[in-house]
Amino acid sequence: MPTRVSPSADATRFAHNSERQFAKLLDFYGVAWEYEPTMFVLEWDRQGHPVQAFSPDFYLPAYDIYIEITTLNQKLVTKKNRKVRRLAELHPHVKVKVLYQRDYLNLLVKYGLEEPSQLAHIALDETEPRPLRFDD
Repeated sequence: MPTRVSPSADATRFAHNSERQFAKLLDFYGVAWEYEPTMFVLEWDRQGHPVQAFSPDFYLPAYDIYIEITTLNQKLVTKKNRKVRRLAELHPHVKVKVLYQRDYLNLLVKYGLEEPSQLAHIALDETEPRPLRFDD
């Protein structure tokens, strides 16, 4: 089987800077990724036309998992969580891991992508950050 090559984080147009930083982290560790490769329809109207869909941010082929990064306000996080639950109902075989703001910020600090002093106003985990794993 040929080795998959991800696009460069610098060559991809991301919707949010957090996605770009995450892609750079994946690139650094040699983790193949695809950016928003799949749109899952979550709801249809009476005529069968899609009215709600969800495209997780990343797909990691080696782990067969989608990653959704959410660094947004709580109202939008709740809406995103609802979409992830609906996706699980419709496609139980599809694995999606959500990285919340705290998870994401801990990654920034642990892997040196952002200076901790710039994040002083945000409560980070006091314990050792979890390792970068996608298989749990």
